[in-house]
Amino acid sequence: MVGLVAAALLTTGLSANWIWDKANAVTPIALPSAKPEPLTTISPSVKPTPTPPPMGKVVGSNLVASNNDMMPLMGSAWSDNGENSGLYGGAAIWLTVHRNYDGKTASWGNYVAFGGLAKNIPYANTPAGRKEATIQAASRAIIRLYDENVKFIGKAVHKPITVDGHPGHELSIKVVVSQPKLKETFSTVLVAVIDRGDGTADVAVGDIAGSTPQWIPIWRAKVSEIKIGQ
Repeated sequence: MVGLVAAALLTTGLSANWIWDKANAVTPIALPSAKPEPLTTISPSVKPTPTPPPMGKVVGSNLVASNNDMMPLMGSAWSDNGENSGLYGGAAIWLTVHRNYDGKTASWGNYVAFGGLAKNIPYANTPAGRKEATIQAASRAIIRLYDENVKFIGKAVHKPITVDGHPGHELSIKVVVSQPKLKETFSTVLVAVIDRGDGTADVAVGDIAGSTPQWIPIWRAKVSEIKIGQ
C-alpha cells in the first residue's frame, strides 16, 4: 500500500541519482531526469494550448485506462482516487486502513492503479525489456508515492506473468513505513507490466499496507483478469 497520507501526498519528481541497490534491493537503476528544452519565441498574441494528458476512469466495476483496457476493481469498499503513480492515462482506487491515525486528518490506506506505461520509459517486448520497464515503472511509482530516500526490507522479487494471453513481468518489494502514531512498519508495493501486442504496455500498481496482506493475492487475481484490446 503505498501509504498515501491523505493530508500530504508526496509527488516528488524523478531523480537520476536514486538507485535501488542502496537499499539492498536490485541492481542499480538510474531514473531518467527531466531534460531542459531550449526557450522558443512566442508571439504575445498567441496563447499556448497544451494538450492535457489522457486520463483513465473508474467505470462500473472496472478501472478503465485511456486505451480502454480494463482491470477489475478490488472490491466495493474501494473508492475512486486520483492517479498518483506516474501511469499514462491511468485511473486509481483507494481503501482506507487507518482513518485519522494522527488524531487529526491524516489517513493511511491501500492504493491500486491501472494505466499505460509512461511514454518516456523505454520498452521492448522481450523478457529483459519487460523486466526493465517494470523496474522503471516501479521506481517512478515508489518515488511519487513515497520519496527518493525510501528504504526497503529485503530484495525485490521478480517473476514473469501471462495476462489475457499477453506476456508480462511482476515486481514486488517491501517498503519501510515510519509515521508518528501510525501502526504500520511496512507496505508491499507490487507492479506488473503487460505487453499489449502493439509496441506498448499496460501497468498495474498495488500498494498494500503490511497489516492487510490479504489484499495481495486479490491484487494478483485482478491483474490476471485484465482485459487488453477489448
